Amino acid sequence: MFARQSLFQKNNLFIFLSAALMLLSFSCSQKKPVSVVWLDELGAEPAIEGWGESQANKSVDGNPLTIAGQSFERGLGTHAEGRYRIKLDGKAKSFHALVGVDDEIKKTQQGAERASVEFIVSATDKKNNKKIIWKSGVMKAGEPAREVNVELKGFVYLDLIVSDAGDGMPYDHADWCEAKIEYLGMKPEAVKPYVSKPYILTPPAPPEPRINGPKVFGVRPGSPFLFTIPATGERPMTFEAEGLPAGLKLDGSTGQITGVVDKPGTYLVKLIARNRLGTAERTLRLEVGDKICLTPPMGWNSWNCWGCSVTAENVRQSARAMVEKGLINYGWTYINIDDCWHGKRDPKTGEIRSNEKFPDMKALADYVHSLGLKIGLYTDCGPKTCAGYEGSEGHEEQDIMTYAKWGYDYVKIDWCYCEGKDPRVAYKKFGDAIKKAPRDIVFSICNWGRENPWEWGESVGGNLWRTTGDITDTWVSMSRIGFGQAGLSKYAGPGHWNDPDMLVVGKVGWGPDLRPTRLTPDEQYTHISLWCLLAAPLLIGCPIEQMDDFTLGLLTNVEVLEVDQDPLGRQADRVAEGENYQVWAKEMEDGSRAVGLFNLDPYDHMKIRVNFSDLGLGSGSYRVRDLWRQKDLGTFSKYFEAEVAPHGVVLIRIFP
Repeated sequence: MFARQSLFQKNNLFIFLSAALMLLSFSCSQKKPVSVVWLDELGAEPAIEGWGESQANKSVDGNPLTIAGQSFERGLGTHAEGRYRIKLDGKAKSFHALVGVDDEIKKTQQGAERASVEFIVSATDKKNNKKIIWKSGVMKAGEPAREVNVELKGFVYLDLIVSDAGDGMPYDHADWCEAKIEYLGMKPEAVKPYVSKPYILTPPAPPEPRINGPKVFGVRPGSPFLFTIPATGERPMTFEAEGLPAGLKLDGSTGQITGVVDKPGTYLVKLIARNRLGTAERTLRLEVGDKICLTPPMGWNSWNCWGCSVTAENVRQSARAMVEKGLINYGWTYINIDDCWHGKRDPKTGEIRSNEKFPDMKALADYVHSLGLKIGLYTDCGPKTCAGYEGSEGHEEQDIMTYAKWGYDYVKIDWCYCEGKDPRVAYKKFGDAIKKAPRDIVFSICNWGRENPWEWGESVGGNLWRTTGDITDTWVSMSRIGFGQAGLSKYAGPGHWNDPDMLVVGKVGWGPDLRPTRLTPDEQYTHISLWCLLAAPLLIGCPIEQMDDFTLGLLTNVEVLEVDQDPLGRQADRVAEGENYQVWAKEMEDGSRAVGLFNLDPYDHMKIRVNFSDLGLGSGSYRVRDLWRQKDLGTFSKYFEAEVAPHGVVLIRIFP
């Protein structure tokens, strides 16, 4: 009986184990349910775009998503250069989408013809290896949507990229339609680009006197002379100047040097600034001859803040603020009126008049000069300005002589309504007129880089020339313009400068509604550092009177500005680059090197190295100084390396 019971128990155990194994096998054979997340559910806010703002379930202009006549309910409307990063956990299955150029750009012929993009899907694995897993090829307006269908297993990041296909980004409205991720594990998450809080690196100016600004200044014989000694330190302060050429005099309380020098030559003038705490001295080299604008112009322009709403009072307010905020003490000089000041011409003489917003152009110039500053204005090669006001076509010399009579020191000449013209011929008319003018006028050529003005701008009398189209306050715009100056250094030097357009720090708006720049704090440090390395004209585009301490710190760092204003006048070259970084460097007058280490990645900090051999420096040790912090970092040999924030910079100067 015991044996039969034991056999019965064994049989029951066998049946139980068999059933358990069958149940386990059945359970394992069932696939886990696949979840789906749509791209629009992750939100448009983390997207990076080159223009406008990405929108969920709408185009970048806010219209329904439409590609080649086909409408889509879901997706993301963006603009080249675009990027969107999604965090995965290695268990995501696939990504699906339909992509193309949005039909909204076909409203204009230019848009229909010029729009071209390439969609790229890139992924990163657990070992941080990046791999392009899909490309659309170049897509143009009107082409049917192309299907994306890629596997994601093993990847921890997914990057959705829209490039401009190599021909610039205007009209590149790009849609990721019906975009979704199938996943098994963690729900995918959108990754926001790194953004720090504003941080001020520039140390406060010491109370003792310090003379700043350019070390060389050019004037033509017989032209009215105005130079304000830029000096920081506690006020009151008095000024002296030893060795001034005949015809010049100094106001010892304001530091303004005025008069007329008739005799050509080089004059070494010893500038002296005193306050109760001490004395500062510096030598200023005056070059009286054919060349002016021996360092890049520094000043303010009305366009990026006020646009066509600009008034004479805006200009006066900016001039007062340049003095009250202390920018004049760092070498900021020009107050420039952009478009929209023109009125009608005198029907008898053809002389240009200003409009009702600018009742007295000469009185305005006199006011700005009284503050120790200079003033500029704007016109156009064509019959109309870009905003539709009276242009200078057929009145080139007459207009220049009118500006000189009013007392203007700078003219920017635009290129709207100039189809079919040869810019060399058109701009030479202004250059020839400026040579005849009874005062020095800085000549700014603004034909947006068409037909390579760097190759001929100096020959037609230009002092600076735009190398690109207009800048906007996005990383894509600023970085493409700035880093796009590679190869142009040989065309820049004292009296003739490459101009990558105005600064977009502080508040902007293109008038009259203002908002903070969309550049992050790190991107703004990159902006100023790169422009100074490029020996670029520095024209502030924000309302100076509304400038906060962060923006003021960007524009008042004497050691950074010295890089831009160095008398040698060299423009930096790119000396090293990788997938997400670049190193730019320029030789300074004293033999040192100014170097910028730039991190182009929007998400991650990065260690960047510069080898001294790439800078033309020999073996030995070199002192390295952080220019933004105005602090020595130590002595280094062979190379220097630093960790750089996303879209940020470390700006250094390397001394033998």
